[in-house]
Amino acid sequence: MITEHSRTRNVVDALVRSILPVILALIVAGFIMLAMGSNPLDFFAGVWTYGITGGNWQRSLVLMAPLVIVAVGLIVAFRGQLWNLGYNGQYLLGAVVASGVGPYLFAALPAWLATLLIFVGAILVGAVWSLIPAILKARYGTNEIITSLVMSFIAVGIVNLLIKGPFKDPNTPMPQTAVIPDDQLLPYIPGTEIHVGFLIVIVLALVAQFVLSRTSFGLRMDIFGASPKAARHVGINSTWMVILLFALSSGLIAFAGSIDVLGQYTYQRANWDPHYGDAVMPFVFLARLSPLAAIPLVAFYAVLATGGTLAAQQAGLNVDFLLVIVGLILIFMTITEYVGDRRRLGQSYLPPGLRRTLVRPFDGMRGRKSS
Repeated sequence: MITEHSRTRNVVDALVRSILPVILALIVAGFIMLAMGSNPLDFFAGVWTYGITGGNWQRSLVLMAPLVIVAVGLIVAFRGQLWNLGYNGQYLLGAVVASGVGPYLFAALPAWLATLLIFVGAILVGAVWSLIPAILKARYGTNEIITSLVMSFIAVGIVNLLIKGPFKDPNTPMPQTAVIPDDQLLPYIPGTEIHVGFLIVIVLALVAQFVLSRTSFGLRMDIFGASPKAARHVGINSTWMVILLFALSSGLIAFAGSIDVLGQYTYQRANWDPHYGDAVMPFVFLARLSPLAAIPLVAFYAVLATGGTLAAQQAGLNVDFLLVIVGLILIFMTITEYVGDRRRLGQSYLPPGLRRTLVRPFDGMRGRKSS
């Protein structure tokens, strides 16, 4: 009975800790809108109208597809105590494989085979692009935050050069790739305007949840994330684990770019970047690095992003106000993390190893003050 009561309380505490930052962020965002002379009720009503009602929920689910894959890719890296912050470049590399190489493959091969090759190619490009930060981290202990960001900047530049150069559509003055015909894109789920990529993504998240929580590989990953030294003592090769986790994370994020192009965008312009990783990151932590728990949180953001674009315009706000809401969620997530530790409210957002990495600078500051 005590165990059951304790389990129920832990679940309730975890839900409070995950949902409370979102609610507080929306409340504070409402006050900011009032201060700017906009009506927050009109804004939130617009988010509901343009994000859910009618057929708009289908647009939100289409947006969910790449967001969920990016979230799973980040979860793979973060659970291994690795900061893969090169997600913007990795996404664009996967997208340019689909938008730049896709038209040639579709012209020469059956659509299903061309689609399969694009997906595999995007995953391989993303995985290979992660080798430099992964090897530097594994062999020399180089900070992967810096190296992954640098590689992301390089990737963005290369993608723009490809779109303006060999992949540019000669039939348009705009620097963009050729438009992929509708009959060569991912097919729709019958009776909807949602492409089958959404189903692929949900299955992928479920498989990732099973692998991370029910297999020996997931256990080894958690051991490595908690303590690389302990991982070496139980026979886990740290070098290969870093390379593998980076490759899986980057490959998945690149896959998100390819499925986004073949699912809804059909082409790619230079200097285009949706910054999905920046938007998804707080929800990854709110989900406690669980692919399954990330799905409803990502769905919330998909509705906010889909409906909020038009709602912000009608409320007289800049579209970038959505990023303000995401930033507020991060702030309140940090506050909830601190209060949660003091009150023992639910589980931490972060695994032990990643948590130690974050608090280490503060421990050093406390040590200098005490001395």
